[in-house]
Amino acid sequence: MVIVEQQVMHRLTRSHWVADTLSALPGTSVVLAGWVQRRRDFGSVVFVDLRDRSGIVQLVFDRGRGTPEHAMEAADKLRNEFVIAIEGTLEKRDAETINPKIATGEIEVVVRDIVIENTAKNPPFYIQDGVEVDEAVRLRHRYLDLRRPEMQSILMMRHRIIRAFRQYLDDHGFLEIETPILTKSTPEGARDYLVPSRLQPGEFYALPQSPQIFKQLLMVSGFERYYQIARCFRDEDLRADRQPEFTQLDIETSFLPQAALQDMMEEMVANVLRDVAGVEVPRPFQRLPYAEAMDKYGSDKPDLRFDMAFVDLADVLAGTDFRVFADVLAKGGVLKALVAPGCAGYSRKQTDDLVDFVKGYGLGGLAYIAVLEDGSFRSSISKFFSDEQFRAIADCAKAKPGDLILIGAGSRKQVLPALGALRSHLGQTLGLADPNAYKFLWITDFPLLSYDEEEKRWVAEHHPFTMPREEDIPLLGTDPGKVRAQAYDMVLNGFEIGGGSMRIYRREIQEQMFAALGFTKEEAYDKFGFLLNAFEYGTPPHGGIAFGLDRIIMLLAGAKSLRDVIAFPKTASGTDLMMEAPGEVSEEQLKVLHLRVRHHG
Repeated sequence: MVIVEQQVMHRLTRSHWVADTLSALPGTSVVLAGWVQRRRDFGSVVFVDLRDRSGIVQLVFDRGRGTPEHAMEAADKLRNEFVIAIEGTLEKRDAETINPKIATGEIEVVVRDIVIENTAKNPPFYIQDGVEVDEAVRLRHRYLDLRRPEMQSILMMRHRIIRAFRQYLDDHGFLEIETPILTKSTPEGARDYLVPSRLQPGEFYALPQSPQIFKQLLMVSGFERYYQIARCFRDEDLRADRQPEFTQLDIETSFLPQAALQDMMEEMVANVLRDVAGVEVPRPFQRLPYAEAMDKYGSDKPDLRFDMAFVDLADVLAGTDFRVFADVLAKGGVLKALVAPGCAGYSRKQTDDLVDFVKGYGLGGLAYIAVLEDGSFRSSISKFFSDEQFRAIADCAKAKPGDLILIGAGSRKQVLPALGALRSHLGQTLGLADPNAYKFLWITDFPLLSYDEEEKRWVAEHHPFTMPREEDIPLLGTDPGKVRAQAYDMVLNGFEIGGGSMRIYRREIQEQMFAALGFTKEEAYDKFGFLLNAFEYGTPPHGGIAFGLDRIIMLLAGAKSLRDVIAFPKTASGTDLMMEAPGEVSEEQLKVLHLRVRHHG
């Protein structure tokens, strides 16, 4: 083919990216390389939009402006997504031909030479922003999807964010140290991904859910400040903001108290937002204890871009004759109100939809009171209350005419999470949150342990290496449910973006923790003997945090899913449509690993 012959005859070496042409002077000779975005043939003149990762520029093939015949012939062959290199002269466009839709719209390149590096079939979807195509098709052809400018922009932002984090940590004395990927399966977390060992038949490695133990051992080793851009793996059910393998910024420090560590981390995050997104974030970040967050917002990651804090109606409804509310109060339950602004006009179907919504979160139902513009009330419980009582409830809830009061009644475990989910739902559907705002806060003083009804034992809320509040340590053996952790989460716009804690660093406290979790001394030593032994050799006080980089990038990029900010993600079912993974392996591979597959059903 002529194309092949031309490639063999000569090559062109790129001298500029497309974006570089914006600062080059007219008359400059440039060599550009990239993909054909679009071709327009006007007979004697052919226009081609050339795309590389930095932008798009118009090429002009015009005999009247000096384009040689071989280049004109090549221009006739060009189609979308052909890979080409061209040599030409940068020129300013005439005023009437300026294209304001692209950054290079005032310039063009008159082509003198061209090499067609490769041809291309018609892609299954247009390589352009805003393309409407099924996500499965995009993921199956991810190498094409990633050519789209919006996808490339997100991954370039990802690079800049990670670089900014690295720069800050390097400037503050942190060392980047890699930890193992093949490690040991440990309890107290999500399910591990297991890797069979060929050399130790019947034994397995686990892929790390986090570098937690290793980074603590690095503190024992005296490195004092560590970080890592760590790949982590969790075999759990997936959602839009979860992936089986993910990237976290893992950090650990010695001799730094919790408040100082939090100050440093929020300074780091604020610097990254300023440097990468041009956003100034007010500091210090708000700090909210876990119990208060649950009581006011029903969530340990509330979106504070809008208010809608819960109102406690226990006092105003004390002594009520309404049996449902009276029974709840008698049993030590809660009566919480949530005010939906401007929703008094909701139809019966709309309020029923809200009832169905909270039922999905385990709450039996909702009572509602609409505060009408004329000062009257419309309510699902009107037969049990007078207007005077409704007015007292509205005054307590600070509800204005036009607002809808939604009341949840039941145990704290029923009411708070359900109303918290409803608050988030209404905030989104009513557009209460400013999409351009960044509202950070710290959630602190989490419960150290929670009781697992299925396993009939206490389990760690974070992980079993979290230090209890010093004053709560005696409760580990007597009342574990009341022990608070020296743990902290950083929350942004309703998403947890980072979580950490001060760590247990004394053997006797770690053993108390394992005992509270139901481990015998033998079981604890079998699983974590190396850590317990390490604590006997001068372990410094230490703590750290891990940030979910994928989630941070998702929020800064305004993406809807983590899959949009990861180069090669998995689907919601954990599959890679492009590579068709996971897949079967041969009998010989299984035999070498001493494994056999059993099919059920």
